[in-house]
Amino acid sequence: MSNVKEMTSKFGKLEKFEGVDFRRWQNKRHFLLTTLKVVYVLSTSMPEHRDDETMEEARNCLKWENDDYICRGHILNGMSGSLFDVYQNYDQSAKELWNELESKYMAEDASSKKFLVGNFMNYKMTDSRPVMEQYNELLRILGQIAQHKMEMDESISVSSIIDKLSPYWKDFKHKLKHKKEELSIV
Repeated sequence: MSNVKEMTSKFGKLEKFEGVDFRRWQNKRHFLLTTLKVVYVLSTSMPEHRDDETMEEARNCLKWENDDYICRGHILNGMSGSLFDVYQNYDQSAKELWNELESKYMAEDASSKKFLVGNFMNYKMTDSRPVMEQYNELLRILGQIAQHKMEMDESISVSSIIDKLSPYWKDFKHKLKHKKEELSIV
């Protein structure tokens, strides 16, 4: 039990959702909820209580309700203060909350896809900053593109990055472009 407590305290330090990068936040929360073994409440409905239910069925209902409470709490705990204030008073299950967040913020993510592609396509390296710093920035943008489940052929990515090198790197650019073997992002 102390391992779960220790793990949960570390997950509490995850960045809070502030209304942007929903996909990234959602993936991190999903991982946390999976680790805590409560993620199933996001895809299953609450079992119905019946008058003639068995002891086992009653236990399953109570377990689901408890796991839903834990799941909902971790979703709310992962939000910034202002978003927490908005969603804490909704009388809904973790599944309903998760679906509501998904429908609201995934639409906003669609416009951010265009923004990310534009950021990558229009990125220009400069001589005033270290090339590795700029390369890592491009990798971060490509990582965000991948998080949105948009695929880009690696050879196109590599070629684009080479083209983004500053004019100062002209000879190196030419050398890389004319290599016979395929280059990877790494």
